[in-house]
Amino acid sequence: MKIVLAYSGGLDTSVIVPWLKENYDAEVIAMAADVGQTEDWELLKQKAINSGATKVYVKECQEELVESYIWPTLRAGAVYEGKYLLGTSFARPIIARSLVEVALEEEADAVAHGATGKGNDQVRFELTIKALAPHLKVIAPWRLWSIRSREDALDYAAARGIPVVATKARPYSLDHNLWHLSHEGGSLEDPGSEPHKDVLLNTVHPEAAPDAPTYVEVGFRAGTPVSLNGVELPGVKLLAELNAIAAANAVGIVDLVENRLVGMKSRGVYETPGGTVLYAAHRELEHLCLDRATLHYKDILAQRYAELVYDGMWYHPLREALDAFVDVTQRTVTGTVRLKLYKGNCTPAGASSPYSLYDQELCTFGEDNVYNQKDAEGFINLFGLPLVVNGKMKRKAGLI
Repeated sequence: MKIVLAYSGGLDTSVIVPWLKENYDAEVIAMAADVGQTEDWELLKQKAINSGATKVYVKECQEELVESYIWPTLRAGAVYEGKYLLGTSFARPIIARSLVEVALEEEADAVAHGATGKGNDQVRFELTIKALAPHLKVIAPWRLWSIRSREDALDYAAARGIPVVATKARPYSLDHNLWHLSHEGGSLEDPGSEPHKDVLLNTVHPEAAPDAPTYVEVGFRAGTPVSLNGVELPGVKLLAELNAIAAANAVGIVDLVENRLVGMKSRGVYETPGGTVLYAAHRELEHLCLDRATLHYKDILAQRYAELVYDGMWYHPLREALDAFVDVTQRTVTGTVRLKLYKGNCTPAGASSPYSLYDQELCTFGEDNVYNQKDAEGFINLFGLPLVVNGKMKRKAGLI
C-alpha cells in the first residue's frame, strides 16, 4: 500500500509517519506545501525521512496562494464572524490540492492528514479531496488511533526518537503561512484569561510598538493590491513587506472565540498584520468607488463567501458564482489608500481613485449650483408614501 501524507513537520504529522507504517504496512510519502511558513526545507525533508518516509515532495505554493486564494477572498471582503481573516481556511484547499497531485503522480492508494476529529481542517482537506479525486481513500489518524492528546503525541514521538518543536511547557498548536500565524491550545483554552506574552511570535505587543505612527500607502487595481508606498510589487513580495511593517506596529492581533463548523466553540489568537491593513484599505476604497446598493448587497454576499471558505467549500460552484459577482463589483475599485498604523490600530488617512463617486460639489455644506434642495421635498413625499397610507389606516382603526 502507498500513502501520501500532508506533512508539516509538526507534532501531529511527525508521529503519523511511523504510525501509518506500523498500522498499514505501507510505504509513506510525505508532501509538504510551501505556503510561506518559516521553514528549513532541507531539515524538514531529512526529518520526514528519519521518521520513515520513503520520499518527500515540497510543493511551492506561495504565489498561487496569494493570487488565486488570498486576493479573491480579500476582494470579496470575506471575514468570518466579523474578526477572522480566514488564513488557515483558504490555505487548506491549496495544500489538499497539492496532496492530490502527488498522490496521482505516485499512483497512491490513499492520502492522509494530521487534522484532528474536533477541528475544521479535516473537513477542508477532505472536501477538497472529494472534489478533485473522489476515488482516493482518506486516512485521518486522529479519528482512529489511541492517542488522545498532544501530551500523548509527545510521548509517542519521544518513544520513537522523533524530535518535535512542541513541548509540554509550550503546547500551542500553530498554523503559519504568508497571510497569518494562528495559535490554539494550551492556556488559550481558557477564554477568561488574557493570552500569555509568549503567544505572539511575529507581531510585537502594542505597548512595545513605536511611539510615533507609521504611514503606508496601498495601491489597488480592480480590487487587487498592486503597490506599496508607490512601488509596484508582485503579490508575495507586497504581502511580505507589508507584514513586516504592520507587525512592527502591533497591527493585526485578533483574539477570537469562534464557532467551528463541527459544532463547538474554540478560542484562538491570530496574527494577520499585512492582511489587516489590506482589508482596511480595500474597504476604504470600496466606500469611495461603489454605489450604495452594490456596496450593501456585497456585504451580504461577503458573509456567505466567508462561510463557504471557512467550511472548506472552496471548490463549491456557489463560491465560483460569487466570484463572478465580485469581479463585476471590483471593476472600478482602483486607486490608492493611505493608512496610519499606531500601536495596534490601523486607521484610514485618505483615499483617492479615478473612479471615485464622491462629488464634493454635490455634498458640500457651502454654496453650490448643482443641487436644488427643493427637490428633496418631492423625494421625501414619494419615499414616505407607504408610511402615510399606513398611518392613515392606523388612525382610522384607532390604533394610534
